[in-house]
Amino acid sequence: MGHIFTSGSVVPPPSGRPPDHNLAPRDVEALAPELVAYHAHFAPLFQRSEQRSWALAYLHGQLLELDRKSIEPMALALEGGDVQGMQQFISVGPWDDQRVLEKHQELVAETLGDAETGALILDGCDFPKQGTYSVGVARQWCGALGKVANCQASVVACYASKHGFTLVDRRLYLHKSWFTPEYRSRWERCGIPDDISFHTRPELAAEVVSTLARRKVLPFRWVTCDEAYGTNPAFLDAISALDLYYFAEVPHDTRVWLERPPTAVPTRGKRGPAPQRERVMAQAPAPLRVDTLAAQVPPAQWQRWQIKEGAKGPMVAEFAFLRVVPVRGDLPGPESWLVLRRSLGATPELKPYLCNAPVSTRQSKLVWASGMRWPVETAIKESKGEVGLDQYEVRGWVGWHHHTTLSFLAHHFLVRQRCRMGKKIGSVDGAASATAAPGGVGAQAVGCPDGN
Repeated sequence: MGHIFTSGSVVPPPSGRPPDHNLAPRDVEALAPELVAYHAHFAPLFQRSEQRSWALAYLHGQLLELDRKSIEPMALALEGGDVQGMQQFISVGPWDDQRVLEKHQELVAETLGDAETGALILDGCDFPKQGTYSVGVARQWCGALGKVANCQASVVACYASKHGFTLVDRRLYLHKSWFTPEYRSRWERCGIPDDISFHTRPELAAEVVSTLARRKVLPFRWVTCDEAYGTNPAFLDAISALDLYYFAEVPHDTRVWLERPPTAVPTRGKRGPAPQRERVMAQAPAPLRVDTLAAQVPPAQWQRWQIKEGAKGPMVAEFAFLRVVPVRGDLPGPESWLVLRRSLGATPELKPYLCNAPVSTRQSKLVWASGMRWPVETAIKESKGEVGLDQYEVRGWVGWHHHTTLSFLAHHFLVRQRCRMGKKIGSVDGAASATAAPGGVGAQAVGCPDGN
């Protein structure tokens, strides 16, 4: 297969948020043996020697400085590269990407695992596509473009701790149109397994969390997500059932009660069948929208907190913390934290969150959780920009899963090098602290993580 890092143009891109430290040219020379040693962790999972060689070559190609990191330019840039051989390895190679991914998660736990600051962050990761034959492609919401467009959609999970962050699992979303008879020929051409059934994105996200929680390889107790998942009660209940804490952004029109309203099964009337379903009693107060509730919070109840130290300085916002009972259907749900986060300035932006953590949870921990969204967004951006996560040209089910798996490995390789060299990728431990607020809250340093 040839030696790696033989071309003078081979300079792996840095992994991290500017303006953090970059990998200097003098560091690159040492990466060849590091990559070989990293690959050795996965080599036994490939049945044949040529598969092992292609896996190393593909990882190497993803670290090259190329305008596009699809198979042809990567293969042509490598010594002994072969476009057809690499294409076959990714598209139809008989190697088990799930086993490789599980080994990847074990290595992530070694590099980044931390029971106190570890968190799992869920997000969508979409790939715009021009054609109609790539697996799962459909006209649907595309987060990468911020509009409805032709794309492939997926759910990804990012593991983050005070040591850094990287992507650890993914699920390809198959639009419901792919389960119609009209798509059967595309289904077969893409090699989608026959036992795949339709799942919504929140259902796929719940499956990811359940798989990682039950494996108990990555240490985490907190799961954060945006409102695409926060509006789905079944997803939130699935997280709770795993004895995990969710911290989910929710829309402004989410309704809650400040106290649990009385409920009962109505008595039978003079006509019709006897009622069977419990209902909120007529004398109960109406639930409030969370934005309406935020407007009613007294000024003294808002506290100013530093969420984290950002690239442009401290990130500070005002917070209010309430115990509420969310509306689930027409009935009261489980008692929860409502965390209201309000940006500073003349036109503050409100972000509401629901959280199932215990009532004893410290406010600093809730502030920390509110700042645990950027690692997944940054990890996706880095993986696309630095190792070509979105630059594949394979169309099938196997190819998509093989490519994304090796892209996760390539990103984590860079993360490992940063950790080995003692260079931080970015602070993700929150460092939440209270500062002087209009309501008179005294300044106090509160280290985070703490409490539950």
